[in-house]
Amino acid sequence: MSLRNRAFARLVLLLGMAGPLLSSIALAQDAPIDDLARARAVVEDLMRIPGPDGVQDTYKARIGGIDQWISIRGQDQANPAILFVHGGPATPNIPSLWQFQRPLEDYFTMVNYDQRGAGKTYREDHSDAVGDTIRIQTYVDDLVEIAEHVRARLGKEKVILMAHSWGTVPAMHAALARPDLFHAYVGIGQVINVHDNERLSIEYGLQQARRHGNEAAVAEIESILPYPGDAPITRERIVVARKWPQHYGGLSAFRDEKNVYHFGAARLSPDYGVEDRAALNQGSLFTLGRLLDEYVTIDFTPVRTFPIPVVMLMGRHDYTTPSQLIAEWLERVDAPYKHGVWFERSAHMAPWEEPGKTLVSLLEFVRPLAAD
Repeated sequence: MSLRNRAFARLVLLLGMAGPLLSSIALAQDAPIDDLARARAVVEDLMRIPGPDGVQDTYKARIGGIDQWISIRGQDQANPAILFVHGGPATPNIPSLWQFQRPLEDYFTMVNYDQRGAGKTYREDHSDAVGDTIRIQTYVDDLVEIAEHVRARLGKEKVILMAHSWGTVPAMHAALARPDLFHAYVGIGQVINVHDNERLSIEYGLQQARRHGNEAAVAEIESILPYPGDAPITRERIVVARKWPQHYGGLSAFRDEKNVYHFGAARLSPDYGVEDRAALNQGSLFTLGRLLDEYVTIDFTPVRTFPIPVVMLMGRHDYTTPSQLIAEWLERVDAPYKHGVWFERSAHMAPWEEPGKTLVSLLEFVRPLAAD
């Protein structure tokens, strides 16, 4: 992969090939197993759901004319179900479930899926024919079909719709189009207006670069100003614009450079093999170029009425999808119920950065909305 593509892949939060996070874990067995395999075995056993009332199923289903991979996990199938729509595009949650989701499974049945062009679903079919379907409305249609599939499989009248980052785009559209499917909507790193996102993000990056005396960063940022301005938002401009805000904690709070914990998660995932991990980078390159022109026009600010309860989980330090815009939208929208939760130690990756607060927030503000 070229240096440009590597930068681009990192930009869109791909779970890349970072080195193993655990170097030595002892298992009580005699067979020689390398350290990575030992670590994966520990994670796999940790994530196992042995109880008779639970569900642990990873499988593929025919959705939108292609096979898409779905994960359903929970300790008690009687619990409310959350359908979690991942970000990216093409940055699936399934490889990193082991990092944050296990406590949620005590109170919810958690449903994740690899979207078309992402992860294991990318491996199933990344033909030109599928490439021609990579547009926002197709993702919306897929999401609605998966919600119907999950309702039937779990015997639920409705599910809770939760989405992160890019996933909030098809999820918002699905909630507006088919409110009958969902108890409530939970947005994390919510996209409201992409043009404003980019403007606030680069302003933060420039401010931090000047504060830290980083002349190279200041020069690089200033080379694309005014941003986004009236010029097209291209891949090349986005790479520069996102680089420094993320470097200064706008992706994960108080962390510099890339997030090894997140980019390396797939190395320890019991659900992802070598070829699945390779598909993460490939899927990003397959999807974002096809979606970019549509994505940069996204604007939910005209939405003043929302048909179902809405809860926003907002990272105080998020300068990937700046939370200021989310809070302003939430203040003016009319909904049956609305609530915003500030995550003071998080940026864009709240469930990974503050998993405890994620659980408490879902229990306090969301689970009561799911009474059938």
